[in-house]
Amino acid sequence: MTSLRLTLLSFTALGFAATAPAAMAQEAPPVSDPAAGQRPPVIVPVQPRQSDPVVQPPAQTDPSADPAAKPDATAPAEPEDGEPATDEAPLPPAAPVVTPIPTVWAPAPRDREGRTAYGLYLAGRNMVARSTTGDGDGALGADYLNRVQILTPEQPTVQQQAFTAALLAGDLRDAARMAPSGPDIPPVLSEAGRLVQAVELYAHGDARAATAIFKAQAIQMPHAAAGLLTQRWIAAAAGDWDFALIGPPPTSNDTFSQVLRFQRAQLLEMHRRYDEAEAEFKALSSNPAAQPPFHAGYGAFLERRGRKAEAVAVYDAALAANPDSALLQAAKARVSRRFSRAPARPTLKNGVAQGLTLAASLAADSRANEFAAVYLRMALDVSPSDDLRLLLGGALVSAKLEAAARDAMAPIRPRNKTAYAAARLQIGASLGRSDRKDEALVEFRKAFAAAPDSQDIAYALATQLLELKRNDEALVILNGPLLNTPDQPAAVHFVRGAAYEAAGKVAEAETELAAAVADQPNEPAFLNYLGYLWVDNGTKVAEGAALIERAHAAEPNDGNIQDSLGWAQFRQGQYDVAVVTLEEAVDKEPANAEINDHLGDAYWQVGRKREAGFQWNRVLTLNPDAERRAGVEKKLAEGLPPQTPVVAPVAVTVPAPVGAEP
Repeated sequence: MTSLRLTLLSFTALGFAATAPAAMAQEAPPVSDPAAGQRPPVIVPVQPRQSDPVVQPPAQTDPSADPAAKPDATAPAEPEDGEPATDEAPLPPAAPVVTPIPTVWAPAPRDREGRTAYGLYLAGRNMVARSTTGDGDGALGADYLNRVQILTPEQPTVQQQAFTAALLAGDLRDAARMAPSGPDIPPVLSEAGRLVQAVELYAHGDARAATAIFKAQAIQMPHAAAGLLTQRWIAAAAGDWDFALIGPPPTSNDTFSQVLRFQRAQLLEMHRRYDEAEAEFKALSSNPAAQPPFHAGYGAFLERRGRKAEAVAVYDAALAANPDSALLQAAKARVSRRFSRAPARPTLKNGVAQGLTLAASLAADSRANEFAAVYLRMALDVSPSDDLRLLLGGALVSAKLEAAARDAMAPIRPRNKTAYAAARLQIGASLGRSDRKDEALVEFRKAFAAAPDSQDIAYALATQLLELKRNDEALVILNGPLLNTPDQPAAVHFVRGAAYEAAGKVAEAETELAAAVADQPNEPAFLNYLGYLWVDNGTKVAEGAALIERAHAAEPNDGNIQDSLGWAQFRQGQYDVAVVTLEEAVDKEPANAEINDHLGDAYWQVGRKREAGFQWNRVLTLNPDAERRAGVEKKLAEGLPPQTPVVAPVAVTVPAPVGAEP
């Protein structure tokens, strides 16, 4: 059996918790993880779509209508180390002179190297398009399109495409310069342009100009959430506390409004309006079942005010309702230490970055992964960190920008062992998806060296070794103390069984695969592998076919499982049925050498020998392993040997599906 039969599942979904830096394990303001495996295509240029975030943030209110938003004239804003100074040279906003599009270019626009605008455009589009498959350079494509836009500023399509490419590639300064605007520009682009201009102005020292963008008109959908979660912190940096402390209406109690109130509480503390800050924190934490970050924020505020006993009471009450919260557990452990120091309040840069990070999570929840990546690019520009680089890498993977994801995580260095291990794990997985198996193995080894106690990484490393047919090395890890535990997940039994089967140890393989099926009787990959093993070795063909039929019913579009079903029919002498089943399997997996080989055998058995020869010849073009190549060449020379269908299978007991009638 070749490795193509091995329908391995993602190690992050098979029983282990995902490896992540400690900071990432702490709960952010309430958002959920993006749905696994859902990766909408990247569209260049981005067009409005139904999957835009459906966050409905509250409307901006007049600060004069909210007495609590009045600044305390006796409490000046506190300057913070590292905050952008407002007297530095501002980043000039985009204001290109738009000229009519000429009927004929004479001469054709060329850059300093003599390259034509049209040639650069074609090269840029090609690079950006190929970057979605991992074999293009999105950053280089964005650079080419940027050059075209400079050469032909009157071309609106070029401007929009160059702007979108620059955003996804992380060239935020260029994106801010060429941000499209006007009544004919889709809001998805025009509002992104205003947002990136504001964030870039702030990041490069002009918080006042950035605040002016927000005050002129609130950022509209689909980027409204990002605007609202960011503008308060930037306004505070500009010293505009009236605008910074605008809050949602007091009657608003939705989750998004609560997050905005939490931000307001943090800013009130920063502005030394401690009584108002405490009232806001306390209201948000009044329900012990409220989001853990609200409790953690209130407790941290109390610690900074020197009220440790009250902070402990807040943490205890919250932990009673949220006992598994790592954030609250860490807070309780910290404050319980005798000489603990209160956590520092967030800086303005932290606040901007956290707001953009939360906006990215909301976008990912709505499957707008390109938006999520753009927001995280902005957050990194404001406040770089390894945790943000990891999040950006994940967002880019979800957007199917594998090469960009790897580039985003590459700067994470080994000195941050947890983040480095997580990054190398993700980079290795990305390389594996791009069929760069040897390079993936190198990355998994780096991850394992940095985190030798990680079950996730050990599992990924063993799986990659198995993919490379280094079965003995895989078994060393799979049988080691890290993975071979009494409570090991079914996935470990499964991969260990696959490794034993690949090493020719069939009895051991059956034991492990049967354990996996017993633990998860409805998992199609497990059913398929054990069923195919029984069918292929000819000992339990009927029983194996029954398992495969269950797998096929659960995953009818999986070509590998359908091949198993066709092969089971072949082994039982049902050749006409097998032909139909295997033809459908080849349609689903046309480049699979094993499935084409099986179809050739079925054609031979029903007398379609010319078609059998065609299929076997096709196998030789699909890079088969040495064993299959030799077998196919022999069949091409001599034909298929006579087959003996299994008519009297040995009766055995197989695990029944969950919920089946006794």
